[in-house]
Amino acid sequence: MLPDGLHSRLMASALNHLLARWINTKDLDFLDSRGVVIAVRDMGIRYRLSCKQGRLIAWDLPADLTIEATLYDYLQLIGKQEDPDTLVFQRRLSMRGDTELGLAVKNFLDGLDFDSLGSYRKLDLLLQRVLPVYKRIFGQVATRSPDP
Repeated sequence: MLPDGLHSRLMASALNHLLARWINTKDLDFLDSRGVVIAVRDMGIRYRLSCKQGRLIAWDLPADLTIEATLYDYLQLIGKQEDPDTLVFQRRLSMRGDTELGLAVKNFLDGLDFDSLGSYRKLDLLLQRVLPVYKRIFGQVATRSPDP
């Protein structure tokens, strides 16, 4: 397993590439010098990100916002097979910390036009094939709500 810092740097680099169109228009200024943790509950991975000078960076300070779900639930979100509000109400996706920052992150993601990205279309096709297999293999683990 890789250390969280390396995971975070790799994620920041990948997102900078994928979201370059939006980062360059300063749409991520709300995240400037604020930390967000994206926790993948069942993988034990915590991506710690922020934005500085128009680029996503790995963040090693305390987080202002923590978003947590299982890998399966994140994949469902990416594949547009689940709505984030549904996952929140089912307690499969949680946000803790600065609610205003959480709303800004949600609004930013809602405003992205992933369909215009060629790489997203390829990912979407892959997810359509992989998610049913993932659910069959892992069954209830994939959709189980966290313990309160």
